[in-house]
This record gives sequence, structure tokens and C-alpha cells, in this order.
Amino acid sequence: MPLPRPNPVPIAAARPRKQPQPSPGKENLVTGKPVSSTPGPVANIRTRRERPCDACRRRKSRCVIHEGAVLCVLCEFHKQECTFVQSPLPRKRKVVEDGKKDSPNPRKKSRSVDAEPPPLALSTPTITATAPSPPPTLPPPTNHVFPQLGETLGLQRRQHSRYIGLSSPFDSLLIGLSHFDTRNESPFDLGTLRRVNDHECFIMLPDEQTQEYANDVETLSLVEQIVQPHGPALLDLYFYVVHPSFPIIQKHLFIERYRNGDRNLSPALMAGIYMLALNWWSSDSKLAAYTKPDAARLEALAMQALSRSMKRPKLSTVQAGLLLLQRPESDGWSLTTQLVAIGQELGLHLDCSSWSVPVWERGLRKRIAWALYMQDKWSSLIHGRPSHIFGANWAVRPIIDEDFKEADDAYEKKEETDEEKEDKQRGQDLFAQMIGLTMIMAEVMDTFYTQTAIHDFANAGKNSTALILSRAKNVQLKLRKWHEELPKSVKMQSNTGGKLSSTAPGYLHLAYFATEITLHRRIVQSLDPSTHDPYGFFMCRSAAKTRLISAMDFVNRLKPEHLQAYWYFASKVNFTLIGTFGSLLWATAPAQEEADFYKMRLQEYRWTLSVSSKRANFLEYAVQMLDASRAMLHNLAEKPSLAQQISTAGVPPAAPSNMAPPPERQQSSDFDMDEFAELKRNVSNGSFHGFQNGELERYLSQAGSRNGSGLQTAEGSVMDDTSRSA
Repeated sequence: MPLPRPNPVPIAAARPRKQPQPSPGKENLVTGKPVSSTPGPVANIRTRRERPCDACRRRKSRCVIHEGAVLCVLCEFHKQECTFVQSPLPRKRKVVEDGKKDSPNPRKKSRSVDAEPPPLALSTPTITATAPSPPPTLPPPTNHVFPQLGETLGLQRRQHSRYIGLSSPFDSLLIGLSHFDTRNESPFDLGTLRRVNDHECFIMLPDEQTQEYANDVETLSLVEQIVQPHGPALLDLYFYVVHPSFPIIQKHLFIERYRNGDRNLSPALMAGIYMLALNWWSSDSKLAAYTKPDAARLEALAMQALSRSMKRPKLSTVQAGLLLLQRPESDGWSLTTQLVAIGQELGLHLDCSSWSVPVWERGLRKRIAWALYMQDKWSSLIHGRPSHIFGANWAVRPIIDEDFKEADDAYEKKEETDEEKEDKQRGQDLFAQMIGLTMIMAEVMDTFYTQTAIHDFANAGKNSTALILSRAKNVQLKLRKWHEELPKSVKMQSNTGGKLSSTAPGYLHLAYFATEITLHRRIVQSLDPSTHDPYGFFMCRSAAKTRLISAMDFVNRLKPEHLQAYWYFASKVNFTLIGTFGSLLWATAPAQEEADFYKMRLQEYRWTLSVSSKRANFLEYAVQMLDASRAMLHNLAEKPSLAQQISTAGVPPAAPSNMAPPPERQQSSDFDMDEFAELKRNVSNGSFHGFQNGELERYLSQAGSRNGSGLQTAEGSVMDDTSRSA
């Protein structure tokens, strides 16, 4: 990108102008430029210190022309002639009382993109939220063109892109016959072709040709009016609480545009940012003293603006939709479906690592793509519906540290403290680990909850549990490895200092328990005490019980700073899934003592959620769903006692005779009555939390060789031990 040119030297109105002689290294004045943007001889060589074109001079705008281009950016946007014919307009000088003439207002000069940006207004102590009188709706508009956007594919100001697939009418061989300029663009009757590499191509279309394009500026003003004078403070809250672990916005470029009053900011995106930040309104001591803005009006404007932007989709469209779906009260299955389609239209499902777009846009596209992937997969889990993203058509590479850097957008100038760098790295680790966990969760859904899998298990009949256990082996190993390799920065023992945390890892660990519960839930659903091996039946339920207790204990350990932090959109349902799993184990318990145990734990869990909901309002949903599931259990028939069940199911009197007992049972192959009485007491008082590490695995491995055990699989593999503690 060429360096920006300085502004022209002001010329006094009273003095006659002299035709300046060309200085060394300067070319002669050219009277005009052709209108067409077709590549050809460069006819826009400028004099007088690279003066602006006639149109930009009239607008008093910064004139930017890319290397090799014929038209400047604004003339290209307006489809008009770009000439250098007119003389500079005389400047009027204001006379002050002392008779001296004022120098031109330095604020009128556009700052170079490479210059040091002014201090970030969002972080100063004297924010506008505390001012007694409201400021203007938006910062005063400036003439910044932001040439970084003109070089992008998905964030251009007056154009939007649509991906051209291989099977579309635009055949790739025919596209290859087109003549592309230095910007990899080729104009034709339907639009402009934009080639990003040798294989992928997009068509660029003007925004003005879409419906209701002019309404966006008005909508943006209405959004700002609702939150004024607290817009900068809310933006500050968003970038402190949400952005570190959900980095789908190019922060520094976005703030620069906001600070300069860019009227082309997406109103849906701005409304989404403000609505999310409102969740922490009371956490800011300065904001809490004021009346909270109307979130319902913001939502109405946001949804209208988002619907309009889908007709001219850009990266900001997906960003806005993802933020609106992060609200705890949103239930956006349909919107998720629309965003996946828009993401595919923008090429977010493709590998952009070699595209001819700015490096920072590649990283941004990858972050948005993986955020969209997680939105689709977790929506599939919490709604119990099919996913819309499939591995065969997903070419996005794994996220790496380079994808989070913003230095290449020319606005990363501020030096960060060690604490800021640590928080930033922790947020990146959170985002990356959530992606890895989501991929494992997606494998669980594909393995156990697709229609094909359900059909396979139904056809297996009495061997359904064996089939499920055999398929669970690999995914359980991946889940264990993910948990063991978690970076220290995202573990729950990380100290938050008793304050609002910008990178609390609570939602990540909750998602881990939800994934394990989703796996064990399918196993428990397949167990049948009348046909299943009693010992294997007991071992599978013991592993499930251990996962439930670990998840409940995790919720009990959450601190206020964890509860008040940012929670991923699926968290309210993930909290609910823990209660649902407890209700399932209660309903399928073979003995009354075990059922009473789950009943007691669910009562404790509900109490914990109700208390925690005072600091995290979205937990009220989990309480309501827990009450609903408990209401269904009122019709549950009374179960026989453990003593009546000891010889048939639940707690078997002995391990299978031709199987070597576990090491702790070597002295006796049977449970005697004293041992049973102790086990019964432990189950009744809640001190029994399942078998130790490896016992379930040993049982399944040895029981698989027995005839008729129902645990031997075609591959000879069985479920991994899952009774470990979190």
C-alpha cells in the first residue's frame, strides 16, 4: 500500500498564483484521467506534492489512489470522472482581535494511517457516561476513507462479495479467460470478478443496487440515540468482557472507525455490541448510576438492520448475527441457519491462507469462520437438531496465534502492559480450546445422535449397548487427551483477583462436562437391566454417576467473579443438561436407595442454581427447566429397595465367575453381607462416588471375552474408563 500523501499547501486568496516549476522527481501536470478503470497507461501522475483530484478537493476529502489504479478510491466508488483540472480553492482567513491570522484548524487534516493514533477514548477515566449533559449522537463525521477496507474482500464500504462455486454458471475455465488487473479484478456486465487465488473467485456487486440501502445511516443514528451518552462506555465494556475470549471483530480498526464517526459502520453490529455490553451495566460503578438504555428497542433495530444487510452480505453481517445470538435470552435456531448460509456465500468455509487479501483479514475471516462453526455445532446440541456444517465441505485451517494479530491493520500502536498481554493470551487460549472441544463434541453428535446412528442402535436390539460402547472408545480418548492437555491459563484454579474477569474459563469447563454428559447419556439410555449383564450394567451407571457428581461439584465451586463473567450462548442449556442427566439417572435407577440419592443431589443442585442466578440471570432458565423435568418424575412408579434387587440388578452380588476380580476383590469373588451393608450405607449417605480409575475399563476388557456378555464388539474394543474425577 503506498504511503499517504500530505495535504496541499494553502494558498492565500489575495496573492496571484504563479505556475510552480516542477521540482526534481516530480512529473508535469496531467489534465485529466479516463473514466474507465480498465488497466492502461497511468494517466494520473500528480504535481504540487501529490495534490487531490478535483472531486476530492470539492468534498474536502482525502484523495487515495492505489498503486497501479487509474481512479482514486472515492471516484471509483461514485463511478465518476477523476480529473486534475481545477485550480485549488482559495482559503478564507479569519482575523482575530489581535490582528493575527489563524492557522488552518489541524483537526481538518486527515491523519495518515501510519501516524500514531490518539489515545483511546474508551479507556480514559473521564468517559462520556459520567458527563451531566449528553454528547452528540455520533462523533462528528470525518472524511476518513480507510483504504484498508478498500483492499478487503468482505468489508468494502460500497460493495459486497458473493462466492462463485465450481458448479455455478460461472465456469472456472471461463473465468480464467478474463483479464484481471493488478487488484485481481475484472469488470463485466453483471459486476466485477475478484479472484483471490488460482481456484476461488468472487463477484463484487454494488450495495446501492440492493433494497433499503440508504436506511442504514438513519438506523445507525437511531441506535446511537438509544444508548447516548453511554456509547463509548458500553463499547469499552464489550471489548473488556466479551472480546478477549470471543474475538470476532478487528478491534483496532473498528475503534478507529468508531472514533472518527464512520457512518458506514453496520447498525446491526453496533446494536449487537451495545446489547451484549448491557449485561454488565450494573458491574460498572459509573454506568450503574444512570438509567439503563432500552434493550428491546435496540433488539428491534438490530433485527431489522440485520435482515436488510443479508441482502448485501459482508463479514459484519455474520459478526452482528453471532453477537445477537450470544445473548442469554436468544433462541436463534433459524438465525443460525441463515448465518451458515451467509458464511458460505462469503466463502468462510474455505481455506483463505493463500488469498490475495490483507493478512489481517485472513486472520479475521478464520476467527469468524470458527465462531460460526461453534455456533452451528452447539446449536445442534442444545436444540437436538441436525448440524448444517459438514466436514467434507469445511476447509478452514486450525486457528493459530498469527490469526489473532492485528498489527497489519496499521492501528496497533499502543504498547501493552504485561497484564494486558497475559489477559490477551488467555483469551486466545480460551477461544482456541473451545474450538478444539467443539470438534470433539461434534464427533459425539455425529456418532450417537444422527438418524443413521439411531437406526443402527435400534437394529442392534439387545446388543445396542455393546455397539454404543465400541463407538465411544475413540471419542472418549480424544476427550480425555483434550482435558489433560489444557493450558494452565484456562484452568479453573486461575486466580481472578476477586474482580470482574475478562477471561474467566467457566463456560469452557461447563462445555466439557456437557460433552461428557451427552456421551454418557446415550449409554444410560441404552441400558436394560432385564437383558444386560448385571455387573456391566452397574459399572456403566457408576461411570455416569461419577460424571454427574463432578459436574455438580464444578457448579458448586463457581465464584462470583466467574458467574459475572462472559458465558458462551450455550451455557444456559449446558447447566440444564446437568440437571437433565441427574433426572435420567433418577428415573432409570433400579433401586429406591439410588433414586433417593439422585433426588437429594438434584435438590442441592437446584438450590445452587437459584442462588447463583442472583449474579447470573441466565441461570433462571436452568432452574425452570429443572423444575419441569422434576414435574415429569411425579408419575414415576415406586422402585424396589436395594435388598430386593441385590441378586437381579443394580448392585450384583459378584463379578462374573470366569472373570478375574479387580485387585481390591482378590480375596473374595463374592460380595458378602457385610460388604453389601457398607455399600448400601455409602449409597444412602452419598459417600459412594463410583469405582476407582481403571476398574470399569478392566471389567469391560475382560468381560468382552465372555460368551453372551453383550460387550464384545466386532472391532474387539470397548468403552474407555470414564470414572475419573474432573
